[in-house]
This record gives sequence, C-alpha cells and structure tokens, in this order.
Amino acid sequence: MIGYIMAVGVVIGGLDKLLGNRWGYGKKLEEGFLLLGPTALSMVGIICLVPLFSYVLRVPSNMLYQLAGVDPGIFGGLFAIDMGGYQISAELAKNAQIGVYAGIIMSSTLGCTILFTIPVGLGMAGEEANMGFLRGMVFGLITLPVALVLGGFLCGLNFEQILKQNIGIFIFLGIVLFGLLKCPGKIEKGFFAIAGFMKIAGTVGLVAGTVYYLCGIKLLPLTAPIEEAMEVVASIGITMIGSLPVVEFIRRRLEKLERLSTWSGLDATGMAGLLVGTVSVIPVLVMLKDMNERSRVINAAFLVCAASTFGAHLGFTMRVEPAAVNPMIVAKIAGGISAVILAAMVMKRKGAYHEKRIF
Repeated sequence: MIGYIMAVGVVIGGLDKLLGNRWGYGKKLEEGFLLLGPTALSMVGIICLVPLFSYVLRVPSNMLYQLAGVDPGIFGGLFAIDMGGYQISAELAKNAQIGVYAGIIMSSTLGCTILFTIPVGLGMAGEEANMGFLRGMVFGLITLPVALVLGGFLCGLNFEQILKQNIGIFIFLGIVLFGLLKCPGKIEKGFFAIAGFMKIAGTVGLVAGTVYYLCGIKLLPLTAPIEEAMEVVASIGITMIGSLPVVEFIRRRLEKLERLSTWSGLDATGMAGLLVGTVSVIPVLVMLKDMNERSRVINAAFLVCAASTFGAHLGFTMRVEPAAVNPMIVAKIAGGISAVILAAMVMKRKGAYHEKRIF
C-alpha cells in the first residue's frame, strides 16, 4: 500500500515537471532526487565498514550474551538503521526475530537519534536553536520506550523478551537524559565527538570501498563492496522521490486549517516541519532556526522516533525486511506522537524556560 502511495507521488511530480512545474510538485520530485547525494555521502562509507564493526563487536556482544542473555544483535540497534544498524544486528543476532527488532525498530529510533540526529542537529540548527533542540530531544528520549515496546510486540516478541533485551538500553537512556538535564554542555561536546568520529569513519570507508572497486586493492581487511552500499542508498532515494510530492500535498491541505495552528501553538514552519520530518530529518534540522521555541521543541521531540519514517527508513525496510514495514511505521509514529504530547503538556505547564538551561 505504501509503495503505491509513493508511486502516485512520483507520477504527480513527474507530470507537473513535464508541464513546467505549475503546481510545485515537480520541484519536490527534484528535491527528493537531489537528497540522494547527501544521503550517499553520509551512508556509503559507513555501510562499507559494517563487516569491520561487526567483527569488533562480536567478542563483547557474545560475552554479554553469556553473562546476561542479551542477544548480541541488540548492539546493532545502537547504529542508525541505514548506516549499518540492520546489517550488524542481522549478522550478530542469535535469534533472528530479535535481530529484525534491533535492526529495524531500535536502529530507526535510538540508533538514528544517537549517531545522526543529535550530532548533526547540533551542528545544523545554529547556536540559538540548540537549547530548544536539546529540550525536544529530552522529551523524545523519555517516550522512546513507547516505540521500543510497541515495536517489540509487533515484531512478535513477548514482554519478558522486550524487557530483557532493552534493560541495558534503558540504563543507557537514563544516563544520557541525566547528562542532558544536569550538564548539557558536556553532552553537546560528546555528541559533537560522535559526529566527528562518524565523519572520519565514513570517509575512510568510502575511500577503502572506492579503491577496492577501482583497483581491487583492499586497504582494510574487512569491508563490504561499495556497489552493495550504493544499492542500499539507491533504494532509499527512489522512495524519497515519491515521498516529497506526497508530503507537499498533505502540507498544503493542513495550511488551510488555521484553527489547528492556533490550537497547537506551532507556527507555519513548525507544522510543516512535522510533515517534512517524516520523510527526511535534514530539512527539519535546517528549519529549526526559523521556528518559534514551542515549534522547535516539539519538532525535535517528534524526530527522535518519527524521523524519516516515510523516507529513508521506509525505503530501506521495504528492501531488506518487507514484513517489518508496518511494525516500523506504527512504532515510530506512536513514539513520535507520544513525544509531541508530552512536550506540549510540560511546556504548557511550565511556561517559558530559562534560556541557559534545558529545564
């Protein structure tokens, strides 16, 4: 069903482009295609290094499995779904069902937030917007268990399995939240360090994969072929081509609902951000500086779980685990909505925040 909706978006965008972009849908189709470049640049190198990451994680993950019964595949959930998370989970998992859960549900929420949304967002949002962005991240991380638990049930796990596999994740989330609340400056530096590491790793992987493709020389002992990485990125790009025209259509319908904007307290950019964020997180991170504080916080909270649901994550999941598409969509959107509700309630109760503190 989702594939047909995306296909309709491609057709509408294509026809509008042929007619001279009369209604703007052709431009959105072009924007979706142009996102392929930045997506490939951030992903291809990391995917090439997946075998190396799996090798490094194999020993500690197996030790944890023997000591606490936590499936090694859970380690893959700490990586973004389309930046090695799924592949690492699938390769390390003792239980294939848990491998799918960690590689799709956990990687598309927790992994993407820790390794992509927060470090990239802190760099793109601008200094003025960073505090509001981090406030939103706090709300999103608090409600992240909603997505993790619901996604586990939809993947066929029982409550005991979900709790056992996530106990370490919940402790990790608690540490991150404590740091964001008590010493946000230090946590910011930590996430900038993560962003720097991922940039270096991505560049190294891209170089290694390209050299092996062109010359047959392996600069690193364990790397995946760059063709495989490019194939993954291409599948994501195809989905985004159709997603942006569809989101633009919905956005225009919502623009007419002025009462919705008044009731929610979101400005026009904030309302658009919630829609755009379900396709691609990068445009929303750029838009944050143009939003009012309430819109900024709510959009950031929504991104923790719901980012790229109908864009990169949908395209990736449709390719590697079609049966997990519905669980992924339901879990991510439920987590995102929960975060928005929590953020709206707390902000309404507390009013304005001190500009130098998260709370």
